Amino acid sequence: MLSLQNAGKRFGPRVLFLEANWLIRSKEKTALVGANGTGKSTLMKVLAGLETLDYGGLQQTRGMSIGYLPQEGLRLTGRTVFEECLTVFDELRDMEQEIERLGGQLSVLDHAGQEYEAVAERYSMLQERFHALDGYALDAQVGGVLTGLGFGKEDWGRLTDEFSGGWQMRIALAKLLLAKPNLLLLDEPTNHLDLETRNWLEDYLRTYPFGYILISHDRYFLDVTIDRTVEIWNKRLTIYQGNYSKYLSQKDERRAQLQAAYRNQRIQIEHLESFINRFRAQATKAKQVQSRIKELEKIERIEVPEEESTIHFKFPQPPPSGRMVVEAEGLAKSYGAKQVFSGVRFGIERGDRVALVGVNGAGKSTLIKLLTGDEAPTAGQVKLGHNVVSEYFAQDQYKVLDGDSRMLDDISRAAMKVPELELRSLLGCFLFRGDDVFKPLGVLSGGERNRYALARILVSPSNFLLLDEPTNHLDMRAKDVLLDALAAFSGTVVFVSHDRYFIDRLATRVLEVEGGTVTSHEGNYEDYLRWKEAQAVGGAAPEVAGKARQAEAVAVASESAAAGDEADAGKDRPRRLNPIKQKQMEERCAFLEEEVPRIEASIAHTEEQLGVYVSAAETQRLTELAEELRKQLAEYTAEWEELMGQLDGA
Repeated sequence: MLSLQNAGKRFGPRVLFLEANWLIRSKEKTALVGANGTGKSTLMKVLAGLETLDYGGLQQTRGMSIGYLPQEGLRLTGRTVFEECLTVFDELRDMEQEIERLGGQLSVLDHAGQEYEAVAERYSMLQERFHALDGYALDAQVGGVLTGLGFGKEDWGRLTDEFSGGWQMRIALAKLLLAKPNLLLLDEPTNHLDLETRNWLEDYLRTYPFGYILISHDRYFLDVTIDRTVEIWNKRLTIYQGNYSKYLSQKDERRAQLQAAYRNQRIQIEHLESFINRFRAQATKAKQVQSRIKELEKIERIEVPEEESTIHFKFPQPPPSGRMVVEAEGLAKSYGAKQVFSGVRFGIERGDRVALVGVNGAGKSTLIKLLTGDEAPTAGQVKLGHNVVSEYFAQDQYKVLDGDSRMLDDISRAAMKVPELELRSLLGCFLFRGDDVFKPLGVLSGGERNRYALARILVSPSNFLLLDEPTNHLDMRAKDVLLDALAAFSGTVVFVSHDRYFIDRLATRVLEVEGGTVTSHEGNYEDYLRWKEAQAVGGAAPEVAGKARQAEAVAVASESAAAGDEADAGKDRPRRLNPIKQKQMEERCAFLEEEVPRIEASIAHTEEQLGVYVSAAETQRLTELAEELRKQLAEYTAEWEELMGQLDGA
C-alpha cells in the first residue's frame, strides 16, 4: 500500500529520523509510538502527504485513499452536522440524482427505441453500483456514527459553527470514519472523547475493513485496537509485532541487546586503540598499526541514547481523616427546569478511589462540585467526615493560577519542604524542562497551565482529592507518575477520567451517574462493565469481591488513624484490615510463595557447583552467593509467616 524507503526528516538542525524503512500493508492496525519530540506527528503528516521528506522516498499504491485526523485545528462551518457528514458521500449523492433523472427519462421514452435501451443500460449499471456501495443506507450510516461519537439527534440539525473545538474534531473524525479510506491516520483521536465514546470507537476500529495508524497516550485503547507497533527511537524506526503491552516487553529485550552490543563494541574499540597507541612509534609494527587504524575507521559506532529517567513521586502524606469521608443524603441538583439528578444517597470511606462514570452531560462534574462545596444542592445535603480537608482539581483549574508568578517560584511556595531538584524533576515529567520552569504562568497555554496545576496539587495534597479530568493533556509518562502517586496516597480520591487504563488501575469503586441517579458499584471499571453486561441480558449482577482491585494501591492510614468520631464506636469491635491493605498483603504473599521455591532451587544449584572445584576465587564467589541466598530465604520465609498470621487474624 504505502512504503518508506531510507526516509529521513529534519526539524531545523535536529534530525528526527533517518534510514527509515516501513512497508505499510493493507488492513494492518498499527500504533506509532515514541517519546515527545521524536517526530511522530511529523511522520504522520509525511504519510498523509502534507509534509515532504528530506531524505529517501515515499511510494504509494495508485488509487489508494488516505484520511488524516490532526490533533487539533480543524474547523467546519456553513452546514448542519448531518449535512457536513453527508458531504463525504457527494459522489454517491450525485449518482442518486442521476438515477432519479434517468428514471424520469425511462418513463417517457419509447420502449422500442435505441435511446431507451442506452438509458436503461446506464440506469441498471448505476443502480447496481449504488446498491453495492450501500447508497440506500447513507442516512443510517451517518446517524450511527454520529450517535456513537456522542451527538444526540437534537444536535444533527445544528450548524457546525455552534460547536466548540473538541466537538469540531469529533465531526471531522465522523467524516473520516464514514469515508472509510484505505488508510486512516489518526493523531490522538481520543483527546476529545469521553469514556463511552472511546469504547464505541474501539469497537468501530476493531471491525474497520482497512488499515489504520494511531498515535495515542491511552494504553488500553492501543492494546485493544492494534496488532503492530512502530517506534521512533534513537532516530530510527523499529517495528514490533503485537499490541502496546507486547511492545513494552519486547522493547526492554531489544534495549538489553543493544547495550550488550555496545559494550562488546567498546571492548573491541579499546583493544584496537590500545594496540595503535602502544606500537604507533615502532617502525616494525607500522603495517599492523595502519591495518588497525583502517579497521577502527570502518566500525559503525553503536549509540545507546539515554532513557528518560523514571520519576517516582510520592505525595507528602496528609493527616488522616475519619473512616467516613463524605455522605450524601437525598441529594438533588437542578438548573432551572433541567434536573440533573435527585434522591441521590451514597457514602465514601477513607482510602476509597472512586471513579465517576457516565456520558457527557450526565452530571459527573456537577457531582464533584457538590462534593467540594463549590455548588449548593437544590435539595439534600453533603456531609464531610471528621478532619476531612478537600482539594479540587477542575478541568479549567488554570484560571485560578497567578499569571504573573514564575512556575518554579509558585510551586516552591506550595511545597516549601520539597527540595528544588525534586520539584524540577517533577515539572520535567510534566513536560516543563530547562528554562520552562522560569516562565511566568500567564504565558502558558491552557493545556500547559492545567498540567502545571496538577503537578502543583501533587506536592501539597489534602486528605480528600477531587480530580475532574486530571489525565487530559498528559502523556503516558506523566500519567504513570500521577497513577503511582495516587496509588500510594493514604487519603481518599474521587476522580473523573476518560482514560480506561488509568481508571482500571486506580479505581476501587465506581459511581455511575446516569438517568438522574447515582449508582455505586464495588470494584474497578472492568467489574462495572461486567455488571452492566449482566444487567443488559437480564441476569443477576455478579458479586464483586472487595474494593481492593488496585494491586498497586498501598496501605491507607494505619488502624489507629481513625480519629475522633470513630474512636469510641470501634472499641468493642474486632479490628479488620482495610481492604486495600489486605489486598496488598495477599499480593505480597503470592509473590513470596513464588520466590521461596526459586531461591531454594538456586541454593541447591549453587551447592552443586561448589562440589566441582574450578579455582579458589570461584569457590569464594559461590560460597558468598550461597550465603546471600540463604539469608534472603530466611527473610522471605519470616515475612511470609508474619503476613499469613495477620491475614488469618483479620
